[in-house]
Amino acid sequence: MKFIIVTGLSGAGKTQVMKILEDLDYFCIDNLPPSLLSKLVEIHAANKEKRNFAVAMDVRGKEHFSDLNKALQWLDDSGVKYQIIFLDCEDEVLVRRFSETRRRHPLSDQGSIYDSIAYERKLLADVRQLADVILDTSSLKPAELKVQLNTILTGKPIDQLLNIDIMSFGFKYGVPNDADIIFDVRFLPNPFYIEEMRHLTGNHQDVADYVLQWEQTQTFLDKFYDLILDLVPAYSREGKANLTIGIGCTGGQHRSVAISNELGSRLSRDGISNRVRHRDIPLEK
Repeated sequence: MKFIIVTGLSGAGKTQVMKILEDLDYFCIDNLPPSLLSKLVEIHAANKEKRNFAVAMDVRGKEHFSDLNKALQWLDDSGVKYQIIFLDCEDEVLVRRFSETRRRHPLSDQGSIYDSIAYERKLLADVRQLADVILDTSSLKPAELKVQLNTILTGKPIDQLLNIDIMSFGFKYGVPNDADIIFDVRFLPNPFYIEEMRHLTGNHQDVADYVLQWEQTQTFLDKFYDLILDLVPAYSREGKANLTIGIGCTGGQHRSVAISNELGSRLSRDGISNRVRHRDIPLEK
């Protein structure tokens, strides 16, 4: 179970980070008063689910924020393992963000926006020193922030942050609406016209061997696979969490099934997680 404390400057992206953590299946609580942190940890520890959780704490709590150091000391004394992610940002960028959103700085009673930011930096100085990770979001787009955070939390390289779903299908049953990429493999030799293979599927070794034996099949697979390897990190950098690759033949029984299985195997051999499913096999088998 991981426990993340998200803090940092107002306008630096805490709301965005909490949304990303929710997408990563963290149980998230925003703007938690530090005095309630110990109670939250005790309740969560008693939960059998042991789900990862994250809390955002910052100066929006104003007088309550002064309890943060005491709460962190309690965590240390109790042996609770946690990670502090501190979000930083350049002053000029923060000023622009507040201007664009037309929101007031939570410490606006300190004077100008620059005075408020300076005072907030002073309040957060000790916490910043304790942070395990300091993320400067000044030049980060939301997608780039998501990739960086994913990499920090999972330890996975960029090409392993994408959930890849490979789906075989038959064109006669319609193109899948959820596919991001579609490839038509009806140009490959069709086992359907071989009597002993007609009622089998690409999941059977004889059918797979037949489809994969041809030079044109191997040429296609090699080029197709190289393309996928180029696309995976590109999609990941844009913050895409899921990529569905549709591979279609006439009925979704033979060629598309064999090619989908082979693509999945190649990705797995290279350490890229994926799932293969055959949409239309239940329709005819």
